[in-house]
Parts: sequence; C-alpha cells; structure tokens
Amino acid sequence: MEVEIVEIGPSSRPLRYVPAPQWRPPPPPPPLPPPSMASSSSTSAADQATASAVAQALQFDSEKLPQTLVSEIRPFLRVANQIEAESPRVAYLCRFHAFEKAHMMDPRSTGRGVRQFKTALLQRLEQDEKSTFSKRKERNDAREIKSFYEKKRQANAHELMPVLAEVLKAVLIGTGLESLAASEDFADKSGLFRYNIIPLHPRSSQQPIMLLQEIKVAVSAVFNVRSLPLASIRDEKTNTDILRWLQSWFGFQKGNVANQREHLILLLANMHARLNPKSSSAPMLDDRAIDELLAKTFENYLTWCKFLGRKSNIWLPSVKQEVQQHKLLYIALYLLIWGEASNLRLMPECLCYIFHHMSYELYGVLSGAVSLITGEKVRPAYGGEDESFLNKVVTPIYAEISAEALKNKNGVSDHSTWRNYDDLNEFFWSADCFKLGWPMRLNNDFFFTSTKDKKSHQTEIQNSKLPHGSSSEQGIANSEAPDQTQQKTASDTSQQRWLGKTNFVEVRSFWHLFRSFDRLWTLLVLGLQILIIMAWHGLESPLQLLDPQIFEDLLSIFITNAVLRVIQVVLDIAFSWRTKGTMRFSQKLRFSIKLSLAVTWAIILPIFYSSSQNYKACSARHPKNFLGMFCLSKYMVVVAFYLTSNVIGMALFLVPAVSSYIETSTWRICNILSWWCQPQSYVGRGMHEGQVPLLKYTSFWTILLSSKFLFSYYFEIRPLVEPTKIIMNVNVKTYEWHEFFPQVKSNAGAILAVWSPIILVYFMDTQIWYSVFCTIFGGMCGIVHHLGEIRTMGMVRSRFCTLPEVFNACLVPRSMPKDKKGILPSFLEKNIFKNLGKSERQDPTKFALVWNQIINSFRSEDLISNREMDLMTMPMSLEYSSGSIRWPLFLLAKKFSKAVDMTANFTGKSAQLFWRIKKDNYTFCAINDFYELTKSIFKFLVIGDVEKRVIAAIFAEIKMSMENSRLLIDFKMDQLPLLVEKIERLAELLYKNKQGLRFEVTILLQDIVDILIQDMFVDAQRVLDQINPSDTLIPDDDGVFDYYKPELFASISSESKIRFPFPDSGPLKEQVKRLYLLLNTKEKVAEVPSNSEARRRISFFATSLFMDMPAAPKVRSMLSFSIVTPYFMEEVKFSDEELHSNQDEASILTYMQKIYPDEWTNLLERLGSKITNEDIRYWASFRGQTLSRTVRGMMYYRKALRLQAFLDRTNDQELYKGPVGTERGQNKRNIHQSLSTELDALADMKFSYVISCQKFGEQKSNGDPHAQDIIDLMARYPALRVAYIEEKEIIVQNIPHKVYSSVLIKAENNLDQEIYRIKLPGPPIIGEGKPENQNHAIIFTRGEALQTIDMNQDNYLEEAYKMRNVLQEFVRRPKDQAPTILGLREHIFTGSVSSLAGFMSYQETSFVTIGQRFLADPLRVRFHYGHPDIFDRMFHLTRGGISKASKTINLSEDVFAGYNSILRRGHITYNEYIQVGKGRDVGLNQISKFEAKVANGNSEQTLSRDIYRLGRRFDFFRMLSCYFTTVGFYFNSLISVVGIYVFLYGQLYLVLSGVQSVLLIKAQTLNMKSLETALASQSFLQLGLLTGLPMVMELGLEKGFRAALSDFILMQLQVASVFFTFSLGTKAHYYGRTILHGGAKYRPTGRKFVVFHASFTENYQLYSRSHFVKAFELLFLLIIYHIFRKSYGRIHVMVTYSTWFMAMTWLFAPFLFNPAGFAWHKIVDDWSDWNRWMRNQGGIGVQPEKSWESWWNAENSHLRYSVLSSRILEVLLCLRFFVYQYGLVYHLKISHDNKNFLVYLLSWVVIIAVVGLVKLVNCASRQLSSKHQLIFRFIKLLTFLAVVTSFILLSCLCKLSIMDLIICCLAFIPTGWGLLLIVQVLRPKIEYYAIWEPIQVIAHAYDYGMGSLLFFPIAVLAWMPIISAIQTRVLFNRAFSRQLQIQPFIVGKTKRK
Repeated sequence: MEVEIVEIGPSSRPLRYVPAPQWRPPPPPPPLPPPSMASSSSTSAADQATASAVAQALQFDSEKLPQTLVSEIRPFLRVANQIEAESPRVAYLCRFHAFEKAHMMDPRSTGRGVRQFKTALLQRLEQDEKSTFSKRKERNDAREIKSFYEKKRQANAHELMPVLAEVLKAVLIGTGLESLAASEDFADKSGLFRYNIIPLHPRSSQQPIMLLQEIKVAVSAVFNVRSLPLASIRDEKTNTDILRWLQSWFGFQKGNVANQREHLILLLANMHARLNPKSSSAPMLDDRAIDELLAKTFENYLTWCKFLGRKSNIWLPSVKQEVQQHKLLYIALYLLIWGEASNLRLMPECLCYIFHHMSYELYGVLSGAVSLITGEKVRPAYGGEDESFLNKVVTPIYAEISAEALKNKNGVSDHSTWRNYDDLNEFFWSADCFKLGWPMRLNNDFFFTSTKDKKSHQTEIQNSKLPHGSSSEQGIANSEAPDQTQQKTASDTSQQRWLGKTNFVEVRSFWHLFRSFDRLWTLLVLGLQILIIMAWHGLESPLQLLDPQIFEDLLSIFITNAVLRVIQVVLDIAFSWRTKGTMRFSQKLRFSIKLSLAVTWAIILPIFYSSSQNYKACSARHPKNFLGMFCLSKYMVVVAFYLTSNVIGMALFLVPAVSSYIETSTWRICNILSWWCQPQSYVGRGMHEGQVPLLKYTSFWTILLSSKFLFSYYFEIRPLVEPTKIIMNVNVKTYEWHEFFPQVKSNAGAILAVWSPIILVYFMDTQIWYSVFCTIFGGMCGIVHHLGEIRTMGMVRSRFCTLPEVFNACLVPRSMPKDKKGILPSFLEKNIFKNLGKSERQDPTKFALVWNQIINSFRSEDLISNREMDLMTMPMSLEYSSGSIRWPLFLLAKKFSKAVDMTANFTGKSAQLFWRIKKDNYTFCAINDFYELTKSIFKFLVIGDVEKRVIAAIFAEIKMSMENSRLLIDFKMDQLPLLVEKIERLAELLYKNKQGLRFEVTILLQDIVDILIQDMFVDAQRVLDQINPSDTLIPDDDGVFDYYKPELFASISSESKIRFPFPDSGPLKEQVKRLYLLLNTKEKVAEVPSNSEARRRISFFATSLFMDMPAAPKVRSMLSFSIVTPYFMEEVKFSDEELHSNQDEASILTYMQKIYPDEWTNLLERLGSKITNEDIRYWASFRGQTLSRTVRGMMYYRKALRLQAFLDRTNDQELYKGPVGTERGQNKRNIHQSLSTELDALADMKFSYVISCQKFGEQKSNGDPHAQDIIDLMARYPALRVAYIEEKEIIVQNIPHKVYSSVLIKAENNLDQEIYRIKLPGPPIIGEGKPENQNHAIIFTRGEALQTIDMNQDNYLEEAYKMRNVLQEFVRRPKDQAPTILGLREHIFTGSVSSLAGFMSYQETSFVTIGQRFLADPLRVRFHYGHPDIFDRMFHLTRGGISKASKTINLSEDVFAGYNSILRRGHITYNEYIQVGKGRDVGLNQISKFEAKVANGNSEQTLSRDIYRLGRRFDFFRMLSCYFTTVGFYFNSLISVVGIYVFLYGQLYLVLSGVQSVLLIKAQTLNMKSLETALASQSFLQLGLLTGLPMVMELGLEKGFRAALSDFILMQLQVASVFFTFSLGTKAHYYGRTILHGGAKYRPTGRKFVVFHASFTENYQLYSRSHFVKAFELLFLLIIYHIFRKSYGRIHVMVTYSTWFMAMTWLFAPFLFNPAGFAWHKIVDDWSDWNRWMRNQGGIGVQPEKSWESWWNAENSHLRYSVLSSRILEVLLCLRFFVYQYGLVYHLKISHDNKNFLVYLLSWVVIIAVVGLVKLVNCASRQLSSKHQLIFRFIKLLTFLAVVTSFILLSCLCKLSIMDLIICCLAFIPTGWGLLLIVQVLRPKIEYYAIWEPIQVIAHAYDYGMGSLLFFPIAVLAWMPIISAIQTRVLFNRAFSRQLQIQPFIVGKTKRK
C-alpha cells in the first residue's frame, strides 16, 4: 500500500490510499448469529429485511467522530446521509470508502475512539450491503456511481462533487472501466466553492455581492498578476492572484491565502466605496484607497524603522503602471505574515522584523536581483515549499514563547524568572535584534531559554513540530528539517546565555507605586511638610510666609525633594538590575549620572541649609518695608541652581507640541534631551495632548488639589499641632507596662500614634476629593451632552413630535454633502443646515418606517403585546393620508375624547375652537385621523347609490362648515358625544367583522345618520333631499303599489347596500383597527408600554437623538466593521432539563415566568398553539446571560444595515411598501437585480460576526449539546461565523501526534461547514486564555473597525441604527486626533434579580457612564475596560491586537489594550448616545470573586511596565488622573483599611502603656478638649462613603433627582452600605496580598440566573482570610480599647462606631446576603456539612471543597512561592499580634503590678505548655487510640485534670481572677495566631519536623473556633422565623413587588450536585 498527498480544498485531507491494481467489490458481510436456534429461514429473511429497512431509516452519525479522522472522513459520511434516500447504493459506497480510508489512516486503531468508530461503521456496512445491492439501478457499482456522478454534475451540486469524484476514482481503479472516467478532471475544486463572504469562483460572478462596483475593482486589482516573475514553471496556471503568487515564493498556507485574499478585497472595496469625490477614471481601483490602506498598514513599521535608524524595505518601481501592483504586494505580504503568525501577532515589532526581511526579499524577486555569490536570481531564504513559513519562521519563535511560558509554572513563578510576550517583543526595539540575521540564527541568545529546561522543552517542541498536519513521508521529511537544525545548534547552547528580562522587571513590591508615580508622592510629601511648617508657626495670613525664618523653613522642602529623588533613582536601578543583560551602555551611563547627581544634591542641600541656619544674618535684620523682608542666603542660591533643572520641563509642559516633537524627533540634540529625561523606549513617546485638553484637566486638578490642601490644613493638620505641642511637653514618668525606651524625649510613641492615622488619611483623601469633583463635573458634562433630557415616557410623548426632525438630522444621510465649517460654532452649523434642508428634515416617512421596525422588534422580543404594538405603530399606508403626520395611537388615545368633551361644551366662535384644538398638535392629529378614517371606512362600507349620496352630502356639509369656520353655527355640538359613542360601537363591530353582526351594523349606520340629521344639523335640507326623493313607492307589474322601498342601509335579497363583512386583509382592515383603538383605548396612556424595559429603551433612544453624534453616511460609504465574541464553556441556551422543574427545586422557567409575567403572556399571545419547546428555550435563554442572547442582539446590526441600505436607495413612495413589498415587485428570475439580495450583499460587505468558540471541536467530538446549540445558532443566523481551535491527533509511524489549527466554519444544511483552516505552530493557549482565544480568531474578522463583545452582553435594534454614526467618530476628526478606541455606554440588565444585583448594577452603571465620561473628557485617561468598545482595527492589527496575553501579569487583559493604545499615540473616546446591554453577577459570592479578580488584576497592573511608562511619560496632571482612576483607587482602598488598624493599634499603645491616662489627666488639668479631639482623628476615614456620590448623580441625571433620592433611600433600607463596606474589604485584601505574594488568577463566577443558597462551609472558605480573620482582629482591638480606655466623655463612641460597623459587616454580610441564610432547615444542613468538612482528611487529590486540610494548604500556598522580601515583610506584619500579650500580661492581677520584662517572658510558658499538650495528645492519639484505647483516654483525663489543677492553684495562690482569664484569652489567642502565620511563612523549612503536626492541630482548632463563633449568632437568629422573612424581603424586594414567592427558588447547590 502506498501513500500520496491529495489536496482537497482548505480542509486538508492528506491521506489517500492507492490500492492494489485489482478492484474487488465490497466483501460480503460475515454471517450474523441467529437470534434463536429454532428460527425458520423465512422468519430470518423477514427479520433481516426489517432490520435492513430500520438501518436505512437511521442515518449513520457523521458528526461524532474521533479527532484523528474528522476532517478526512466526515465529508464522505455527510454525503452518504444526504444522498441515501436518492441512491442508497452510492451512499453505501461512500461509507465503504470512508471505512477503508479510516483503516488506511490508522490501521492499528491507536487513535482515541478509532476502534469504536470502525466497529460501528463496519456493522452498518454489513447491514446495508445486501439491502442496497438490490436497489442498484446499473449493472455494477462502477456504472452506478458514474451515472449518479453525471447526474449531480449536471445539477451543479458543487458540494457533492469532490466526494463523489474521489469515490468514483477509487471504484474504477482495477475494474477495467477506467475509460468511463478518462476525460474526468478529478482535481478537488471544493475549496473554490466554499467561501465566507465573497465567492471568487468564476461561476459565482453573478452573485449579488460580486456585482457591486467596488468589489469588482478590488477583485480586478488583486487578480492582476501581469509581469510578475514565476517561482517555477508549474506555477503559471495557479498564480491567478497576487496572494497565490506570494504563496509560491514564500510558502504560506492555502487556508491563510484564501482568508487574506478575501480580507484584502473587502478592505480595498470598502475604502474605494468611501472615497469622495469619486474618481472619474475608468472602472479601476482608486489609488487613494490603496494609499490609505498602505498608510494604515505600515504606519507602525515605518515608525519602527525610524526608531532603529533603518531604511524601510518598501521599494516602489519607477514605472507608474506597476506602482499600484507593488503596493498591493507589500500589503498582501504583511497580511499573510500576520494571518499565519499565531501567537506572534501579540508581538507587533517581531512582525515588523519578519516583514522587514521578507519585504527585502520580495523587492529582490520583483527587481530580478542576482546574487553576487551564486550568480543566480535572488530567492527567499526559506523558499516557497508548502508551509515553509510556518515551519521555519513562526515555529522557532513560537517555541521560544512557549518555553518561556512554561517557566511561569501556571502563575506561581516570579515574574523576573521568565520572559513574557512584552520582553520578547521588546527585544526587537533594539538594533541588536538584527543580530538574529535572516535566515534566523537559532543559536542566538534570543532562542536560549535556560540550561535545565532546554532538553525537555526541545523534546516537546520536536514532538509538536514532527507531523505539522501531514502523515505522508514527504511531510515527515519536511517537518524534520527544522528539528535537525535545532539539533545542530543545540551543541552550541553551552556558549549561549539567557538574555533575561528586557527593559523592565516586574518585581513584587509596593515601591512600584512610588517608582511609577514619584511626582505624585513628591507633591504629597512636600505638601505635607509645608502644611506642618505653616501650622507649626500658626500662620493666619499667606503674607506671613514671607517672614524670613518661615520662608527659610519652607525651603527645607528641597532637601526632602532631593532625598526622594535619590530614592527614586535607587529604585530605578534596583528594579532594572535584572535587565542588565539587554541594557545598552547609554542606559547604564544614564543611571550612573542620575545617581551621582541625586546623591550630590542630597548632600549639598542639607549642608548649605545647616550653614544658613547657623548664620542668622538675615533674621537679625528688621526690615522696614515689604521688599526688605528678602535677603538671599547661600542656601537660597543653591536652591535656585537646583531648580534650574526643572525650568525646561515646566516650559515644555506649557507647549505640548514641542514636547511631542522632541520625543519623536531623530535630531541628535532631541535624542540627548529625551535620553536624559526618560529611559529610551519605543512606546510612550509623543503622548502629549493638545493645548485645550491640557488646559481643561490642568484646571480641574488645580481646583481639586487646592480644595484638598485647604481641607487638610484646616481639618487634619492644624487641629493636631497644639495637642502635639502639649504631648511633647508632658513628662510621662510611669508606664503601665515594661517600657523599653523610657528616656525617649517628647513622647514620640504618643505623637506617632496620633499622627499616623491622619497622615494616612492625608495620603488617601485625594481619592475622596476626586469622587466629589467627578460627581460635580461629570454631572455637568452629562447635562451639557443632553443626558437625561427625556427620562420618562411622559416626556417621550410630549416631545415625540420633534423626534422625526432630529431623527432625520442624525440618522438619515444628507442628500447634499455638508461643507466643513472650519471653526464656526456648532450651533451656527446646525442652523445653516436646518435652513438648507428643512423640508428634508421634517419628512417623517423614514422615521415612521424605522420606528415601526423598532416596535416590531419589541414585539418579537415579547416586551409588548399585540394591542400595545398596534397602539405604538405609525401608519404607513397611502390610502387615506391627507398629507399630515399621523402619530401613533398611544399619543392620541386620550386626546380625542378630551377634544369631544371640549367641543360639546364649548361656547364661543368656531375660530376660537379651532385655535384651541390646533394648539395641541396631538389633539388636532387625533381629530384629523378620526375624520379621515371614518370618511375612508364609510366610502368602502357603503355601496348603495342613495346611501353613497347621503354620506357624500354629510361629509360635504362638514367640510364646508370647517372651511367657512361655521362649525358651531351649522351644527349643534351637544349631541357630539352620542354620535361618537355610536361610531365607537360601529368600529367595534367592524373590527369583529362577523356575518352575524350585519343587522346591528345596519341599525348603527341608520342611528348615526339620524343623530346627524335630526339632532346636530341646523339645516339638514340638502341631506334630506338625498334621502326623500319623489318616488318612494315601487309599483309592481300591474301598476299596483306593492311595497315600500327599503330604509337606508337596509339590504334586500337582490341588492346589498353595505359591503359587510369585508376582507380580512388589506388596508381597510388596518384602518378599522386604528379607528377602533382610537375610540376604544380606555387604559391610561402613561401605561403604554407597560413593560419597564421597553419604556427605558424608548426613553434612551429618544434622548440619544438630541445628543451630539456625527452625521450618518450612506451604508455604502460607511466604515465596515466586525464583532468578535470570545466563548469558552458558558451556556449557549438553556436546555429542557435546566428549564423544567425537578423534584426538589423550582425550575429556571418557573422563576422567569414569575419575574417576567408580562413577557411570558406576550409570548403565549404571539405564538398561541404553535408554541414549541424550542421557542420556550429561546425565550428563556434571551432572558439569561447566554450566548444566544448575545448573538441575537449583535445580529440586529445586520438587520439595521439592511433597512438603512433600503432607505438610502428608495424614494418615499416606495417606503410605504417596505423592503418586502419592494422585493415582491421585482422580477425573481433576475435574482442579481433583486433588492433583497443587494441589501444582503451590502450588509455582508459592511458587517461580519465571529464567535471564537475555543472548545467547539472538543465539544462536538464529545457529543456536548453546547456544540449542537452553536450549530443551531449559525443556522438561525446564516451570517454568523464560528472560529475554533482544533486539536487533532494524527498517526505518524503508528504514533499519535497533536496538530493544532484555527478553523472557521459556517452553517450549511444545518451542519457546520469548514471555510478556512490555518495550522498553528502549537497550542495557542499558553498565556491568559481569553486574549489568546480572541487572538486566534481575529484573523477571520473583517473591516476597518472591530467591536469586542463578551458573551453576556445584549444589543437592541434601535441602538444598532446608530452604529454607522458611531463609526464616523473614526473619521470626523483630523488624523492625529482620530480615536483608536471608541468607548460605548453599557446598560446592566441583571439589576432586577435581587437587591444585590441591583447594587452591583448601580455601581457598574455609575462607572460605565459618569465615570468613563469624565475619564474620556476632560481627563483624557479613559482606557479599555472590557467590552463593548470599538477598536480601530487596522491600528491595533499592526500593534499587538486588542488585548495582552502574558500569564498572570495581564490578568486584566482588556485594560492593557487601552494602555497599549495610549502608549502608541492612540486616542480613546467615549460616546453615550449608543448603549449595549451587559449582564453582571447576581450573588454575593459571584460578585466577590469578580471583585477579587479585578483587585488581583490591579495588583499586577501596579507591577507592570505599562503603568510605569504611563506614570512616567504622562504630564503631571494627566499622571494624577491616571493614578487615581486605575491602581490608585485600589491602593487608597487598602490605605483606608490599614488606617483603621493603625489608629486602633495606636490607641492600643496609648491605653496599654498608660500614656493615654497621663495625657487625659493633663488635658483635664489644663481644661483642653483638643487632646481628646485629636484622638477622634479616625472618624475622617468615614469620608470614604462619599465615593458613592457619582452613583447618585448619575441616577439623578437619568431618572430625575426625586427618583434618585428615593432609590438611594431604598438602597440604604436594603443595607447597601453593608455591601459596599464588605466590598471594600475584598478589594483591600486581594490587592495587598497579590502585590506581596502573587497568586493572581482568573476566578470563574458563573452566570447562572437563579440565586442559590451558599452553604456555611462555602462562605467560610471564601471569606475566612479576606474578611473574618480581619474582623476578629478588629473586635479584639475594640474590646481591649473599651476595657482599658480612660476618657472623661463619650467621644470614644464617635471614634469607634464606624469600626464596629465595619467589623460586624465583615463578619455577617455573607450570611445576610445569602438567600435563606436564616432559614432553620438550611442552618441544620450547613452545620452538618461544616462538621463533615472540618473532619475530612486532606491529601493528594482531595479538593479544598471536600476537606479543611486541603483548603488550609491551598489557602496558604501563595506563601510558598513568595519572594524573600515579601516573606520578611509578612513576618514583620505578623509581629503585631505579639503586642496583645506584651501589653496585657502587665495588666493581670496575678502580675501584682510588676513591670519587669521577666513577666512577659514567663507568659510564654503558657504558649509552650499549650503546644506541648497538643503534641502529647496528638502523639497519644496516633499511637494509642486504635490499639490501646483505655490508656489513651486515661492520658486525656490526666491532661484535663492537670490543666484544671493549674487553674485552681493559680487562683488560690496568685489571686487569678475571672477577669484575668478573659484578659489571658485576649492576650494569648492573637499570639497563637501570629505564630501560625509566621510558621506558614517558614513552612518549607519546618514542615518535615515533628513540630508541624501540633501546629496543624492548633490551626484546625482556630478555624473551628472561628466558625463556631460565627455560627452561633446565625443559629440564634434563624430560630426566630421573622428574621428569615425580613431577610428574604430585603434581598428580593423587587420580586415581592411582583407577588413572587421566592422561597421555592432558593435552593442549595448541594441538591444540584
């Protein structure tokens, strides 16, 4: 058997067997065992026939296949299933061929699942062999399949042809019938027919998208290969376009070429279509489009070349005709490199390096250059072999990335021990990168990882590179070539060295905050020094600062500044030390000079200051005038010289353009200035803002800092100065403990205790001031931007008449191009435009069509009912339009009845009545509607001649009266209500439209005419003349009068006078319905729509139309865009099992039916009896956080684009028919001219949506229902695409190897169809999962903009209409100010689930609205905070992508995209006129995990190079904005918590040492309250509550301040302050711990809809260390403080009330916010579960959820990998727990007031005794408990008696009291805890010694004790049922407002397990 390569489309199916020369028919199946021995032959035959029929009825599963066989076998099985009904024998042959193909691929069945697959398929073949043989139509199998093949070829069944051709070829070999296929071309062309958006096969030239002019010219340009040299003669026919030509020279993959071909065509087509004015030349691609794409693609590359001092390798020919082609070649080359680069895409300058060399080779090929060495024409270094670029360029670099990532050890390794993406990329920021050479030298230090890891890693890389997707011998040979190179160079590794980190080292230290933001800390420290000096001198006036002595003291700040500068330089050197391997000499020289200068100034300034202090010549003078107060000392002169270095910086700050020029210039002098000011870096240059933004944020920070320093001076610093002076003068002689330093002067300890909390408050309160000013200025910005202009439906109704005009101005493209007005104010511009296009703007037709589409989408989403839809729809029919705007009925319903009452009771002239009616537009419209509708309906309804004349006469009279303003004269209006009542009844009957109502309709018509004629007409003669002609009797044939003529409207058998009932369809039906609703709508208009979500969306849409947004272009001219959504394993849609109830719990469906009762009713009304389970699944899924909801929302973009394209090309008359009606009028035979297909083509060209389903291939092969749900989504939305990572095993030499590919699929025939396949160098997920999941799929996106959408988001049709306006933001500004990221507003849709969800919703909403609005403008520091931002795709495509992916350091991957964009001179804006839905976590545990992840991420950001560069490169005030809105917020949260501990430990020192009592006695003696006031300093910390102000302001803007106030009060009643205080603890704990010890990781929260009860064990695991331990420490401090305090007032209550609140919150919030947290049956279950968890043994494989021991080990694991400095700091922090014992033992009565240090040492005897007893009991338990139970119990008894005896003896002999026992507990428990923390730090050193066992037992006792103390009050409260009821009401207030019984839904997770 031989093996050869056969290429089948983009899906590589490499194996193709060539059997022996003889074809043998399929073997007969082996005989099946008979079912029974006695069965007859006839019965067996019948059973066999039945079995065969059943087998044929059941299709063989073609989807669930082994990974090794999927891509090769699945097409044959799918075709077999597809054609089985038509030709069973051919289907059998396809399956048989699939079986043999599978057997040849894996003859030994070594692949996973291959044996089972073969067995199942063979069994099916055995069943089908005979049954299909009898159905064969031809003589043999060869002719059978040949006939079927011909039939399908004639039918153009392109998707079947490749499979049938291969099977035909296999069948014909060796049969002697080869002549049947002699003329057949069996080359697989399936790849030509598979396409994503653009079908490029010649037969597809008439597809609608191919008929677009811009597509034509782009395709023509890309397929222009004239004059290009061929790589080989055989390429002449295959080089049909420039990308295939590049493939032949450089060896790119076919899938990559196909993908980038379409990508390039779409980019060119969209840019060409957007050009204005259009080119007047022949139909060819405009050079301006190519130039624009060229500039965007190579902007970063050209900057890189300039930075490194290299010339660009983009060379263009002198021949003008070839320039365009060569430009396209360079663009295509870069796109092909990018498309195949895999993880290298995250390293943009690495791609620049690759492109630099390959473009040089391309130039050599194009120019025909000849090698000087070989004399032959230049060829690319890596050749054009298949996949050579992947194997020889991408794979070596990827291998290095992967090897370094392995050293990360899943996040536990220190950052300094491995190189991340940034380190590897920044290697290419230096000219040293060119030492790599081309082809790359694999023995370069860049490719060296480390000696100990190299061998094992090299083996792994060889294994991953060996197959490369091919199992042919040729493929193996090719793939081994790189390995041989590796082996060749491996011998040189001994001479290599690891380069180490590049430019930056992420060291775990809080000093990073000072290093990155040194200017901020310098300001705060110097400001504090100035304030203290001013307060110390007691300044009353600023003029006193000019006093020479005070002025001299103030100048001491420069000494402080010099010291801080030394610290900063030392930190720079220390933290950069590990980059010395890659550090340039110039950088080392800079550090040396900086350090020398800093140290010099730090020495010189104090010397001169000291000499100036000693020489008092200035102060000795007594000047008599103002100027004489100054005299220059030597110190002042030195200071003047010291300041000169900052003069240039200040000047450049005021002129940002000059600063940007200096940083980006290549001039020598500029380089020297830049080198001295900042470390040389490729990014972070030229980030300065313009003059106006600079002025705005400078003014903001000037006001804020002024307020901060004034407040700090008058309320923080100054009040402490006087008490400090008193404390310094008090002489404390006796202490209440052993004082180590009794001789210390000025009571330094007391001063430190008083000042420390205030200094911490001083350093953090800027954050509070920022919150206050952000609230004020952010609210003002919101008002200026018209936010909240329309807040309620009442305001919508009042301003609805203005919506068409603003809609046309904003969302309808202008017919006349708008001229740029330069710097004219915007209001003049709007007025000019308004005057020019007034008629166009007031036309309501387009608004009506869009409005109706929005209302229809509300109905399809079941937000409104059918009746509400009718009330809200604007009529679009022309049948009875009078030319005036016809408003929706929900605006008119009450207006008409009011008009009737007003008219009936009106006294006055008709003109006055008309004036009053016309004053209200809606009233006039309602009356006009009524008149036109009744006139039109009567005209259709009445068909009798006399009746027609009567009706015409009545309407003629009414019209004449109105025209002559004689309505009140000609008519008696008092009977008008009765008339309207009759017409209302008539409308109701007409609406019912039943035959049985005909008589009543006739009577009503007669009543209406009678009322008009007899009661209302003043003169009815003209109408009566029509009713009473001269001949009223009808004679019979004999001339005798036989009977009277029938009355009006009455019908006789031979003649009908009215047309009733009328047809159920047509315009009359809509008219009747409108009239009926106009007259019969009785409900309050304010309640339409009744659904709160619909009301909110309408209000926001109306508000957004008044906001400043760019004018909408036509769809054809808009920017194209894509959406990408990363998806892992979340819910796609709810399954039936999840939706429907189980025995022990309520279902999600029931919960949703209760929470959304109106929407459930609307669903039932919409579908009625046709409703299916699938409809219910989607209905529920659209209300959860599912992928289905996200996809539905995002596909609204496509729907909106189709409608907008229709509006762009259709006139107003056609609009009344709508898109469908227009299409029906087309000739369907000319499908390329069909409007609908043209709209689809335009939508495809402008929009694409890719979901990156990382695990889809694995899910599908495992039969996971999520995979089928995703396929269903693709079938539901045909434009949807899914990209996934395929991990496939292939068998090479009977050994399985893994091959990874990025695959793009779409849905065809409800199956997934592969479009593109691009092999990867290895597993792409080697860093953070989400960004690398996005990175692999980004190559399949299209367009110039890219929106990132998470899978828990939503979108709305009305918002989708504004997308083209948003995209115009990219082009409305000049190029240097154009945004690179557009931030969008989010609406949190999960706020109604529970009170917690509401808190989270409000908090998140305030951040994504007022917070981001203010960050973007004026602060200019908005970054990327996750989805749904829109990226300038071409900008980020060439600069590293849309997120960073290094493990751990880029945990918050999204924000780094914002950092990267700003550092690379991008701009980020924020737009509030469009919003996207967003789901958030709804339970406390999920919220806490999310906040822990964000805090972890901010900790890693603190250490990152991005924050460092931003902090150092921003100007001063922008740096302040950056700090306080990123890591500063979390650090200040940490400071606010630490401040409480500092305050309490300070008080602990004062009360235990006895200093407090001495000070208070002194204060009482002097009658000074300032001392006690000073002790209340901690109360300032409670200003932290002001951080909630932005939330209140945003609610006020959007809901009105009354509603905001009520919401705020309700939140407080629902204990929102408890939630926010608890969250503060979460942020502080995880931020601080992560900076010290690491441990940052992604924490999955889950997005389930139902809120579950969390067990006590789960809560304890999650919050024990972050909250409970800290709260118990606070309680200990508070208890001791209250026991030993000495106070003569109640001020201590004010001091500590907030701390008590915080401690109680941290202890009990998890149980307060836990559903059913106080339900007694849950408490009982939790107690049992808790005890079980505490008792279970841990060990290897035991999860933390199952055992306390495993949890304890995991909880402290971060200390194992912590760096030495962090461990030392941890031990030092743990020493605080020893203060309790030291202070309290001297207060025991047993100590008899002995202050000797020996007392403290003796107290340690207790600790040693406890440890010894525990060790004794533990040893006895281990050795005696099983075999010598009696001895063990006796030892425990002796131990107990010994302890009791000790207590008795101490009580009798040493007077040990009960109070002493309490104090001992307070003393020794913290000491034990401190010892436990210290031994955890030392665990690696001591865990194998005997001491470790008792330590673990003591730790177990501590946790059990803490858990029991927590559990007791909860159990007591649970015993009272009222507590549980109150808690449930607080948690689910919104649910109770809907009469929801919540208890059945609160189910424990244990029941689900």
